[in-house]
Amino acid sequence: MRAVVLVGGFGTRLRPLTNTRPKQMLPVVNRPMIEHVVGHLTEHGIDDVVLSMGYRPDAFAAAYPSGVCAGARLHYAVEPEPLDTAGAIRFAALDAGIDDTFLVLNGDVLTDLDVRSFVAFHRARGAEATIHLFPVDDPSRFGVVPTDDTGKVLAFVEKPPRESAPTNRINAGTYVLEPSVLDRIPGGRKVSVERETFPAMAAEGRLYACEGATYWLDTGTPEQYIQAQTDLLDGRRGAPVDGVDASAQVDPAAVVVRSVVGPEAVVEAGATVEGSVLLRGALVRRGAVVTDSVVGAAAEVAPGAWVVGGTIVGDGEVVATGTRLDGARVPVPAS
Repeated sequence: MRAVVLVGGFGTRLRPLTNTRPKQMLPVVNRPMIEHVVGHLTEHGIDDVVLSMGYRPDAFAAAYPSGVCAGARLHYAVEPEPLDTAGAIRFAALDAGIDDTFLVLNGDVLTDLDVRSFVAFHRARGAEATIHLFPVDDPSRFGVVPTDDTGKVLAFVEKPPRESAPTNRINAGTYVLEPSVLDRIPGGRKVSVERETFPAMAAEGRLYACEGATYWLDTGTPEQYIQAQTDLLDGRRGAPVDGVDASAQVDPAAVVVRSVVGPEAVVEAGATVEGSVLLRGALVRRGAVVTDSVVGAAAEVAPGAWVVGGTIVGDGEVVATGTRLDGARVPVPAS
């Protein structure tokens, strides 16, 4: 089976880190996010992957010049213009010549979904398309997907009030599709699979869904991007990993707690880094504090500066001595 991975988004909520790279090329514990996503597929026997690209496709080609990522062969499908989710799926599948059952997933979602069982559910139901569902505490932030006892999708309900939501299960962004779904997606314009294609299929009784009791995380915000790292450090996805790269320098008199310190990054004596991510070559000077934040590649947090509350410091930026940043963006993204 082949897979289409959607990686064409602009990653606006993670700016300025995504000013120069797609968010799927951001590291998760010192390894590009896309390698975690594709590596999960290869673990389940899928080693032929189509990247549906739009923003900065050059970054992927430069990182994987041999066309191989995490053990999978890559096909690059570059949209001529943004086509939204269904349009992107159609373009990528046709560009790659997909003509059999295939998998689709969002490239900014990390999950331990049992892909084999998911595909088996799809085939057992004779479905035209099947979507993975995930339960959430507050369904009012998402579109929810009620089903009948067989898994047939009854409707799509967008951001219902929490107290009246028909279910707390949301569309988790992984699908099994038959090639006939491509015929349902018109060409030449933007088409949303969530708002147009799937609701039409549900009305015909051709769409199924199943809940996977598994790890699932959308990495689209600073808080979630940091959580993707700390979940690995804490052992929420297998054995705990060490977040301090072998080439990093952490002074014995520094405090580093539940954090990722990337390659060639430096944490000086008296500095504190907690619940944070330091990218390649980042520098945290004496007495500086970095908490629940991300410091970009080759960026510097000067002595005595505070970077807290989900702040993102862009690549190469300097946070001056004595500065206190809380939930900030450096530099401030253009509107």
